[in-house]
Amino acid sequence: MISARNAERAAAPLREELANLREAVVCESASIYDSWNPPIERRAFRLVARNLAAYIALRRRDLRSLQVALMPFGLSSLGRCESRVLPTLDAVLRTASYVSGEQLGLAPAYPRTAQFFRGDRQLQRNTEELFGARPQRRSTRIMVTLPSEAASDAAFVRSLVEHGMNCARINAAHDSPEMWKAMIANVRAASKSTGNACAVLVDIAGPKMRIERVEFPGTDECVRRGDTIVLAHGVYGPRIPGAARAICGLPEVFPALEPGHRVMIDEGRIGARVERADKNGAVLRIDQARERGEKLRAQKGLNFPDTQLDLDPLTSDDYDTLDEIAQDTDLIGYSFVRDPADVALLQEELRKRRPGALPGIVLKIETARAVANLPSLIVQSARYASTAVMIARGDLAAEIGYRRVAEMQEELLWICEAASVPVVWATQVFDTFVKKGRRSRAEFTDAAMAERADCVMLNKGPYIIEALEQLDDLLGRMEAHQTKKTSRLRALHSW
Repeated sequence: MISARNAERAAAPLREELANLREAVVCESASIYDSWNPPIERRAFRLVARNLAAYIALRRRDLRSLQVALMPFGLSSLGRCESRVLPTLDAVLRTASYVSGEQLGLAPAYPRTAQFFRGDRQLQRNTEELFGARPQRRSTRIMVTLPSEAASDAAFVRSLVEHGMNCARINAAHDSPEMWKAMIANVRAASKSTGNACAVLVDIAGPKMRIERVEFPGTDECVRRGDTIVLAHGVYGPRIPGAARAICGLPEVFPALEPGHRVMIDEGRIGARVERADKNGAVLRIDQARERGEKLRAQKGLNFPDTQLDLDPLTSDDYDTLDEIAQDTDLIGYSFVRDPADVALLQEELRKRRPGALPGIVLKIETARAVANLPSLIVQSARYASTAVMIARGDLAAEIGYRRVAEMQEELLWICEAASVPVVWATQVFDTFVKKGRRSRAEFTDAAMAERADCVMLNKGPYIIEALEQLDDLLGRMEAHQTKKTSRLRALHSW
């Protein structure tokens, strides 16, 4: 048993370490905050932006030994401070000062309860502003990508809303403006008739790099490790006897390619490296594929994780899409956003088409560059309107590697919570369930972990209604056990 005197001796250096940490965080976070220009005028975001800056400053340090030292004293290990950095440090420092016998007049006061939970309340407000009122059984919303039939089948859309869809996603890379407008009208009607809030998100395509078509030298449409293929712009580019040719419609890519650069196809199912390249095309060597081979198909995505591509963030098709839907949608999904200047451009274009309050922007994090710039992307977007972040795990995995994507999605969740920004957990949630009606343990586990996000996205498929029902139940169950990083001690009934 530790005596009071020994506890004081042990706590004294701990208190000093905490005091030094707090001072450093306050100093560095002020510098980070001041670097965000122009100044943040939106008061609701200004307060959480200061917390975001403090979280960045705090997490630049390895705090693992400090966490262990705090535990025997029953003090917070700082592991759940995302939305309340300085209030948590103040509370821990105050208690450590008391245990160490220091004069409490030198320690910061305990934060008020309202101050301590301010970030949590702001996150709830932002989520409601973007995605509507909280559903009855859960706080995590469900987004569903609408299929083409949603334009003509109002009963189907109503069924989606009745079974738990809280946000309808329209992928502007498909269908037509007339169909998008019909989908929006059906969602609005379904929301009104059911009394269930359902927001509309229109996802603009951005400079998505895809294979337009594939030319095979024979009947075999598979590629295997060691195979050579050509990536080319139209009829141009190198030609290799016996090699398949994949046509890419963005010629700006090719001058930036260099030998050794990786090229990922179909979200990393096929991996290759550049052997040589010129302004019209590149010769690739396949180094990642299943033993039996992978089909090389048109309309599959291309990622260039090693290549610095300076593509226009908005394409001509995107400008046309904004002309059609800027007045009607609640949210804009911003694909392949990379820099704060990209966000500023979209905001400027939205102001031209929609005077007054801007629609919410959902920043889709799909590249390593977007990850590196995430705090400044959030600041640029949220300084004017409520903002969300989508973890687009498919393209992100192709960009940073499958080994890192699980770790990175955790870090993205933490940064966004520090900024009180809602997170959309996307890509392949219940994928085989939605498409084939087949359940798997891995998909249910993934969906259960998605409860820590503020919204979960399901893609379209013939079993979408069943998947909605299952996800609605699963998220409600998990919320009783977990909120963000905090485990909730609901009574256990299994023992």
